[in-house]
Amino acid sequence: MDDVVTSAIRNVVLVGHAGSGKTSLAEALLFRAGATARLGRVDDGTSLLDADPEETRRHQTLSLALAAVPWTTANGETCKINLLDTPGHDDFTQVVDTGLEVADLAVVVVSAVEGVQAGDERVWARCQELGLARMIFVTKEDKPSADFESVLADLRARLGERLFPLELPIGEQQDFRGVADVLFDIAHLYDAEGHETTAPVPADVEEIERIRHEELVEEVVSGDDDQLERYLSGDEPAPGDVERTLRRAVAASAIFPVLVGSATTGAGVDRLGDFICEIGPSPDMHPTEVLVGGEATAVPADPGGEALVHVFRTVADQFVGQISLLKVLSGTVRGDERLTNTSTGADERLHGLFTLRGREHLDVRSVVAGDLAAVAKLGDSPTRTLLARPGRPVALPSRPTPEAGYTLGVRPLTQSDDDKLTDALRRLAAEDPALTVTQDEESGQTLLTAVGDTHLAVALERLERKFGVRVETEDVKVAYRETIAGPVEVEGKLKKQSGGHGQFAVVRLVVSPAERGTGLVFVDSIVGGAIPRNYLPAVEHGVQDALLAGGPNGHRLTDLRVECVDGKYHSVDSSDMAFRTAAGLGVAQALQRAGSLVLEPVSAVTVTVPVATQGDVLADLAGRRGRVVDTGTGADGEGVIEAHVPTAELRRYAIDLRALTGGRGTYRAVHDHYDPVPTHLTAATRATVGAAR
Repeated sequence: MDDVVTSAIRNVVLVGHAGSGKTSLAEALLFRAGATARLGRVDDGTSLLDADPEETRRHQTLSLALAAVPWTTANGETCKINLLDTPGHDDFTQVVDTGLEVADLAVVVVSAVEGVQAGDERVWARCQELGLARMIFVTKEDKPSADFESVLADLRARLGERLFPLELPIGEQQDFRGVADVLFDIAHLYDAEGHETTAPVPADVEEIERIRHEELVEEVVSGDDDQLERYLSGDEPAPGDVERTLRRAVAASAIFPVLVGSATTGAGVDRLGDFICEIGPSPDMHPTEVLVGGEATAVPADPGGEALVHVFRTVADQFVGQISLLKVLSGTVRGDERLTNTSTGADERLHGLFTLRGREHLDVRSVVAGDLAAVAKLGDSPTRTLLARPGRPVALPSRPTPEAGYTLGVRPLTQSDDDKLTDALRRLAAEDPALTVTQDEESGQTLLTAVGDTHLAVALERLERKFGVRVETEDVKVAYRETIAGPVEVEGKLKKQSGGHGQFAVVRLVVSPAERGTGLVFVDSIVGGAIPRNYLPAVEHGVQDALLAGGPNGHRLTDLRVECVDGKYHSVDSSDMAFRTAAGLGVAQALQRAGSLVLEPVSAVTVTVPVATQGDVLADLAGRRGRVVDTGTGADGEGVIEAHVPTAELRRYAIDLRALTGGRGTYRAVHDHYDPVPTHLTAATRATVGAAR
């Protein structure tokens, strides 16, 4: 693969809803190309791409897999297809974004049985934001209930009218035996072993194929003035000429081809590979945008240009160590080349370049602009950084990150696990930027935040498998607060005599609730020198100590107005520490006499959902003690709900919202204020005593 040129490279990401058949299609392409000796299957755990134990056990793609596929078309043309297989599960949208960022073409894999699903709509919208070329492959055409025409109508209704089939199925379900090429008016038929032969289009498909042919040609030539003029004069351009115009239209996202087949039987898979090479855009048709000196700049994939390399993924390998996946944006990179990370300033040596085919490493001598490769043991080049010549002011544009919605506390099981935990979590987060590790100083918990429960469960399994660290999980401790229930006047007194200097201080305090959100309001009302001025800061410090010590329910105190109105001192036995202690005793006495209110954190939540599910979501928020502030309609016609919801009620909200909305709902939450906990729930908060200390 060292002799590949930029124009012969196709970087293709397979995307779509979970279970649509992306990995099966990738395995079928590898097998059809002769890159594998047998057809890998997800269900029986023999997939080359779903090779991690977590994926094998779940029969589900959970990470980004790269497979270099050498492809020869039916016309004898050769190209290198870099296949990027992505998860379809909602928890792994950032993995999908990584694939989209380095691809030049997205193949949206849609099931002929289930039709267009939520995941398909999400990735389509994301591709649209990125301006990425797309084609659709309708798979599972051999399965019961497969209905291509119904799926095509659904595709056009939900993804747009500019979708045009390049193929039609010949037979369906158990009778599926081939595809009719709409552009070249020819049938491709497959036997039980997947071998292909060509024939005229069968009579039962001929009429619909003719209609689709006219629709396609008319649409394609409308983008080329010369071809359009000839077409309108009755001279239809040759299929080869139309195909070349189609390639430009696909690269410009003006037309989105629809193909059909079956990864299980192999029917139509060879045609997909051919179309990827023949009409799919190469990297030189899709410049990458970077920031040069803060200004957006398009970098053409020029093999003769200055070297610029994008580190797009980092993988912790048990045997090799850290592996960094690269895309060469410009120039030609050779083994042992030295470049500088433009973000960290680290000098990096690209020792031992290779490309990947699943877990298989294929050594390469050089990598040209537009191609994907990998290198082991970069010193300080995390995911989404650039390598270039020293001093080059270039960076990647920021990209949206998924809202992290599910957090658990993690505790090491043994001292050995504790010793390794911090470094292991750091390396885990470097491999998966959608994970966030934080240390909550208030509760002392180590918090691991993920997009959802599956994402978090997989992360913990990888933590043990890759880094040998075992943990147990616990709910996040909610940072409850307490405040005094009503005003009260108290006297805090400290009087001790122990032979030498004693300790003496008396403070008279009026303690009352303060306005919500003000924290501590300390008021000095001392007159006549009852307490010398130099001791008053110690009184305030003592009150602050009492706030941290907490109230009767064990939570930190807040929103207190403490007015120091009188006191006594001794010229010998009084001290800063004595007044500090006396003030703390006074606040404790005030709480004992007046009682306290437990306050809970309340989040401001913005929920975006399909309008059809808005009623269910509103009812669910009410069940979480939420108070709706506003409802409206978003830019894309979805429902937007603004609400205040107790933070304790949001622990599993990311998961529950997904279930309520069929995976189409999103939300974000930020702390807004504290409110009193309802009386009947106060006792339950005592179970978290110490959580807020």
